[in-house]
Parts: sequence; structure tokens; C-alpha cells
Amino acid sequence: MGAFVALVLSAGLVALLAADWVQLRHEGRAARPLTDVIREQRAALDTLNRKIGDMRREVLAWRNIHARLFDSFGPEGKSAGPANGIGGPAAPLERPSGQHLSPHDELTRLAEGIAEESQNLKALDRLMARAGKMLAALPSRWPVRGPVNSEFGTRLSPWTQTPELHAGMDIRAERGTPVYAPAAGSVSLAGPHAEYGLTVMIDHGNDIRSVYGHLSKVGVTAGQSVERGTQLGLTGNTGRSSGPHLHYEILVKGQPVNPRAYLWD
Repeated sequence: MGAFVALVLSAGLVALLAADWVQLRHEGRAARPLTDVIREQRAALDTLNRKIGDMRREVLAWRNIHARLFDSFGPEGKSAGPANGIGGPAAPLERPSGQHLSPHDELTRLAEGIAEESQNLKALDRLMARAGKMLAALPSRWPVRGPVNSEFGTRLSPWTQTPELHAGMDIRAERGTPVYAPAAGSVSLAGPHAEYGLTVMIDHGNDIRSVYGHLSKVGVTAGQSVERGTQLGLTGNTGRSSGPHLHYEILVKGQPVNPRAYLWD
């Protein structure tokens, strides 16, 4: 009798365990899609975090580029040396190893960085606009196209064969070739010159003036405002000249400088 009871109890226990196993298996199957969803969401979050990190590093790269551009227009024109004092709070650009920020925190940091760089871009745009106006005022275009017969600097005089300073460039051009203003300005001289014959001088502002000598004809008048590309006259052989050409000269604060330093266009 006791053996029979034990057998019945054992059978009931097995049936109960079997029912529990079936229930657990059923619940496991039901939970498997949720587990897959959680795994997929975790992978998506990891991918999002990596992309946010890449974007944040890109923003930092923008900042470095902006710093170099601003520095180029700074008072010294170059980066400060190591002896100059610097300071500020300690704020690591990258999070410490092992520390994970939430996507919300990552997005907040990224938004702050983008907002800051937006302000930098606007400031850089204003700076470049001012620089563009300054560059447009420089005599950067050739007044006439042609080979250079004589460069700026010391040379032997064609007449005395002794060293002399040639204060400009002699650009070869046939008589009657149009001469154009390389930048906007005001005509300060338009007429005869003791050495350059018929001459035009333009004041471009900022203590910069340009000279066009040995012309055969002058096409502007003193006091006239000219734009970049305005025809100033025609090349010739007037004044102290051995043949048709254009003497082109640039003065900075009254001193002649090499025009090639300005010829970008």
C-alpha cells in the first residue's frame, strides 16, 4: 500500500514538473521576441552613440579649423608661442574610458557644440566679408597682359649701364594696348610726368597707390573714381623709355614695392 502511494505521489510530482516545464517553455517562447527587440534596440542605441561620437569629433575638428582661420587674421598673424600664459577650467574633450553617457546626454553635448560652432561660423563669415572687401581693394590684377621686360629691383641702367633701382615692372605691350585698373580707387594723377611721360596714378586707400607710366593716351582725369577693370589709357613710349611698354609700379606708404607680391589674378 505504501509503495502504491509513493508511486502515485511520484507520478503527480512528475506531472506537475512537466506542466511547469511546458509553462516555462511556453513563456520562454513568448519572451523570445521581446528579447530580440531589446537586443535590436540595444544595437541601434550603440550605433546611434557611435554616430553621435563621430559627429562630436567632427564638430571639434571644425573648431580647430576655425581657430586656425581666426589666428591667420589675428594681430600677430601666427599662433602664440609656448611662453604665453593660458588658462581656463579643466574640461576633457573626450569622456573617460569606461564611462558611458546616455543618448540624451550625448545629444545634449552635440547640440551645445553645434550651437557654439554656429556662432563661430557667423563670426567667421563676418571676418571673411571684411577681408574680402580689403582684398578687393588691392591691385591684384595685371593692368595689361604681356611678358615682363624688366623686373622690380636693382638693374643696370639702359642709358648709363650703372646700377639703379627699378621701382616697378616693365610689361611688354604694343603701342595702343588698353591699360585697365587692377582695383577700385581714385585717380590722383593723370598727365605728364618727368620720367614716366604720360602717367596715371591711382590711390586705392590704405596707403596703397599704383602707377602706370609711358602711356600714349590718358583716358581718365584727376579726382575721378574708377572701378576694377576701368580703362585708364593706352600703352606707349612717352618719357624716359626705350620702346613701347607699360611701367607698372605700386607704392605702399610712399615706398615702391614689388608688384608681383600683389598680382594674384
